[in-house]
Amino acid sequence: MKRVLLNLNFQVLVAILLGIVVGIYFPAFAPTAKIISEKFIDLIKWLIAPIIFLTIVLGIASMGDMKKVGRVGGKAILYFEIITTFALFIGLAVANILKPGDGLAVNNLSHNAKDLTKLADYEKQAGSGWDFLTHIISSNMFDSFTRGDILQILLFAILFGFGISKMGAEGQSLITTFDKLAKVFFNIMKMIMRLAPLGAFGGMAYTVGAFGVQTLRPLAALMGSVYLTMLLFIFVVLFIVCWLCKFSLWQYLKFIRQEILVVVGTSSSETVLPAMMEKMERFGCSRSVVDLVIPTGYSFNLDGTTIYLSMAVIFLAQAFHVPLSFGQELSLMGILMVTSKGAAAVTGGGFIVLSSTLLATKMIPIEGLVILFAVDRFMSEARALTNMIGNGIAAVVIAKSEKEFDEAKYREAIS
Repeated sequence: MKRVLLNLNFQVLVAILLGIVVGIYFPAFAPTAKIISEKFIDLIKWLIAPIIFLTIVLGIASMGDMKKVGRVGGKAILYFEIITTFALFIGLAVANILKPGDGLAVNNLSHNAKDLTKLADYEKQAGSGWDFLTHIISSNMFDSFTRGDILQILLFAILFGFGISKMGAEGQSLITTFDKLAKVFFNIMKMIMRLAPLGAFGGMAYTVGAFGVQTLRPLAALMGSVYLTMLLFIFVVLFIVCWLCKFSLWQYLKFIRQEILVVVGTSSSETVLPAMMEKMERFGCSRSVVDLVIPTGYSFNLDGTTIYLSMAVIFLAQAFHVPLSFGQELSLMGILMVTSKGAAAVTGGGFIVLSSTLLATKMIPIEGLVILFAVDRFMSEARALTNMIGNGIAAVVIAKSEKEFDEAKYREAIS
């Protein structure tokens, strides 16, 4: 019994259930619960920038062969683009078949001042695909670390890794030092993860307490459609990918069950990034592949976010009774293919990408974003889970293609 009580999976699950109960019966606790959840995520964010930097540098520098780095990176980007394109079109198809936006009384939805202020902020940050590309290059690398801008840190880490690799044997001592530093940060992460039940409790209590289940009724169709599409993507598209690569999707999901529970509680895939990197290495992927693919995937392989974005655009078109031709829908998907790659780079990235798309096309009223605020939190778990699951599978696919997948480790992990 003591072993069960001390199990982190069990503690997180209990915390989630307790958070739901507190949210229902003590809604006034929601602001405090929000602070608890946000502070837990802030603890994780402390470590994200240095961990991504160190792992990318180590992944590139330890490969030695720059042709191999280019090959692995190229395969990863190609895989990410193919899979996220599938995600976009699955979201498009389901939204057109189920039509979740039909019959929604847009004019009856309340647009409070707080929502309109947030919308104005998102519109201000929205930019074009060119803005996204220029954003990657920062004028100050230290500022990138301060703000935790993943894309800018990725670029600097790649260049730094190449720089060390050019040193040859001289760079080995630096690689050893970075390796030790990475272990320190992972040890800190393990300590912070013991607080995961607290973060999960706060996140769930705030969500239920602040919005209430009844507020979801007008938008239940969209939520149901998004969750159904995520499940189809995981258990059809990703299942086929796993089957082609000869490993079990079910065993993989079972292996990362602790990370799944943490993401459900916190609504953030960032909270398990370091843990996923460690888990995928134990699952059989080589460290060099994991260090390169997983952090890159957090910016370029956002399967869940991509599905949500495609469905949200079609949902708004249906809600505002804007008829879109197949060609117009394809052009929207084309823009999303570019802009969605930066959705994780900034807070509120999903809304910024939606703003960019709506402003660029001028097909759908930008005010429609206000409609999504009330239920966005409830769909964030599905997005984060799909993103995390997809990134882990990407690491296995690339590792197997490079013949750097340890079958003995895999069998041990699933046993």
